[in-house]
Amino acid sequence: MKDKKNYYITSAIAYTSAKPHVGNIYEIVLADAIARFKRAQGFNVRFQTGTDEHGQKIEDYAIAAGITPKEHVDNISTIIRDLFDLMDVKYDYFIRTTDEDHKTQVKKVFKKLHDQGDIYKGVYEGWYCKADEAFYSDIQVKDGLCPDCGAKLERQKEETYFFKMSKYQDRLVKHIQNNPNFIQPESRKNEMVKNFLTEPLHDLAVSRTSFKWGIPVDFDPEHVVYVWIDALINYITGIGYDADGNHSAEFAEWWPADVHLIGKDILRFHTIYWPIILMALDVELPEQIFGHPWLLSGDDKMSKSKGNMVYVDDLAAVFGVDPVRYIMLHEMPYERDGHITNELMIERINTDLANIIGNLVNRTVAMINKYYGGVLTVNTVTDPLDTELVDAIQNLIPNVETKMETLHVADAISEIVSLFRKGNKYIDDTQPWVLAKDEASSDRLQTVLYNLVELIRVGGIALEAFIPSTSQEILDQINVEDRSFESARQYGRTPLGHKVIDKTEIIFSRLDKEETLAKLTVEEEPEVVEEVVEEITIDEFKKMILKTGTIVDVEKHPKADKLYVVQVDLGSKTVQVVSGLVEHFTKDELMGKQVVVVTNLKPVSLRGVQSNGMILAAKDAEGMDLVSGGTVANGTQIS
Repeated sequence: MKDKKNYYITSAIAYTSAKPHVGNIYEIVLADAIARFKRAQGFNVRFQTGTDEHGQKIEDYAIAAGITPKEHVDNISTIIRDLFDLMDVKYDYFIRTTDEDHKTQVKKVFKKLHDQGDIYKGVYEGWYCKADEAFYSDIQVKDGLCPDCGAKLERQKEETYFFKMSKYQDRLVKHIQNNPNFIQPESRKNEMVKNFLTEPLHDLAVSRTSFKWGIPVDFDPEHVVYVWIDALINYITGIGYDADGNHSAEFAEWWPADVHLIGKDILRFHTIYWPIILMALDVELPEQIFGHPWLLSGDDKMSKSKGNMVYVDDLAAVFGVDPVRYIMLHEMPYERDGHITNELMIERINTDLANIIGNLVNRTVAMINKYYGGVLTVNTVTDPLDTELVDAIQNLIPNVETKMETLHVADAISEIVSLFRKGNKYIDDTQPWVLAKDEASSDRLQTVLYNLVELIRVGGIALEAFIPSTSQEILDQINVEDRSFESARQYGRTPLGHKVIDKTEIIFSRLDKEETLAKLTVEEEPEVVEEVVEEITIDEFKKMILKTGTIVDVEKHPKADKLYVVQVDLGSKTVQVVSGLVEHFTKDELMGKQVVVVTNLKPVSLRGVQSNGMILAAKDAEGMDLVSGGTVANGTQIS
């Protein structure tokens, strides 16, 4: 049985299509902050993240790059891990869906669900969104656009295995009703229940045959296991789940997860598909699924098509890692989308970090060194002005814990900043520079400075989960030895006679707005790479036989969405060519086209269909056009 002091948190595993933007990295930083805070509280924490590495998009990216899908995902997974490391993320386990032990369990889970009657073979016909890798029914689709992301949908028909979702629907609804915190925030729960659980659930397509980059169904190898089983079960395979019941000790130690942290755009898959899969496997459900909002660039979701992608490594190069962590965590409300702009980031760093936090630390340490050589020996002369500040210091940790318990992370950070703000006001109210002019007020001045040191100590410790490096820098300034979370619960833990550092160090410098904006908007000159062309001899060229022809028939490839099967009349015979022209031409546009074909290529089988040549085409940024032999007779050889 899981120990109550064990805390298992997961992020969604990152999709390895391309380098993730700041909105993607936000989730991992959020998960890291929660995990750090739980560790500080004394929990045994397991924080798991990773990469989702199968699917049609991955296969397409790899083909376009001229590399294997495994080479592609190895590259992107490394980039993702490097970004996590850059942002000071301390995960306990990084899973990849190409890991052999994960793949083994995916096959076993699929077979188990099939053998017990939860999965059956059928034919899918309907709408498919490549961007989300999700299927949609006619009822869900309007104007041929994806209801989740707005992308143009493709109409598809293929053999697939289906999962009987409706079999477990009533049980899932009861679980949601009986466990009010299972889906959070509340608005997300209401959305899922209203939009998906008030009507019978459609059976879910859980295999594909139109691409091969996935985990094969071992009893039907034409099929690969689709993402919703492959990716979702990482949360249990990563801790040693075995479909045959031979679980590792880790599985009993950590499951059920305390929280799955995910983006709101994949909430349906985690709050409906995932619980039903677990029910079918007879595995306990996670305690909570938390769907965080999006971090927007201005008012828009980040996308390459909009040209508003923002990357954390670019931001960190200008602002530093902790300021970027702070901005991401502080600017994201509990339920509503967060918004960042270059101007807002500069303003937030200048106000919260430089003016409020950094300024208080610098002023306090400088005054202690100036007036008392860095050592305070008295804390006895109190004043009513102290009461509010001391109460705020003592209440900080309980207040932050209350906010963090419900994952109101931005509000927790605001509590800490508010304390530092009170410290600056306390300086203005007590006026240490005036007290320093009167020898009789020396003990009072030391008491004032001691209160400020205690505020910095408690506030600095509380910041560790959110801006860990800065937290240590702050505590270094006042030379704190005991930096434990428990010590921050109590006012007065700094011993008298304790010495702060001799000289203050600027923790955060104010940013010049125009200068910083210029750094953020610099466009690098594109690197000019001289094209290396492999030269061939005239004899090698003569080996190719190029002939003119006319396209007389075009059909979609039965097992590949990107390919046509084209019949070309070469005069004396008709040849079959499998060609990747789907994205560039409709069937009607190709019919009757004059083309040039390489006719002496060795025949190859592409997804089970033989191809006996290659149609020549030219492509640039504007599009693609076919190379034509003009009006000469079909079968004319080009020389």
